[in-house]
Amino acid sequence: MNLRRENLRMVGKLTVIVAGMFAFGYALVPLYQAICEFTGINVLAIGERGLSRPQVTNNTQVDASRTITVEFDSNARGPWRFKPAQNSMQVHPGELVTVMYEFQNVQDRRMSAQAIPSYAPRQAAAHFNKLECFCFNEYTLAPGEKKEWPVVFVIDPKLSRDVTTITLSYTFFEVGSKTPPAPTAASKTDEQGAS
Repeated sequence: MNLRRENLRMVGKLTVIVAGMFAFGYALVPLYQAICEFTGINVLAIGERGLSRPQVTNNTQVDASRTITVEFDSNARGPWRFKPAQNSMQVHPGELVTVMYEFQNVQDRRMSAQAIPSYAPRQAAAHFNKLECFCFNEYTLAPGEKKEWPVVFVIDPKLSRDVTTITLSYTFFEVGSKTPPAPTAASKTDEQGAS
């Protein structure tokens, strides 16, 4: 009987310990929130104080006092339909801008192509920063396939105030076909065979 009493006492102690562990676990959440709110190190505590959404900071690099007209030009060297989704837009220096270009392979064969950009006036090239551009890669399109690709850019606010219009022009050309190989020097076996 003595052993049974000790076992019941041990079960009672273990039950109290388990209940205490669960209580401590549930108490950690409000304790954690109180510590975070006090120290200001957790976004969740800030959100619970009444701010329903995070604060959005404005880009202080945008020069809203200036507007630059960016014109988009496209040239296709080969059997492509290639054009910008819009011909021009008004942009503030420092503003992040996206413009889409449309491509279509109008041939009945698979083709690879790449675009090369150019800028006018020439001094704008150093201040026209592309973050994403289809001109960075070569693309392959199936017969009749149509795609849209973006150009994401920022015009550096350090661009001269004299520049009010920039033309971004792309030439899209086929890669790897109908171009004859470069001439090579005749090898000695060719020269011996000719003599």
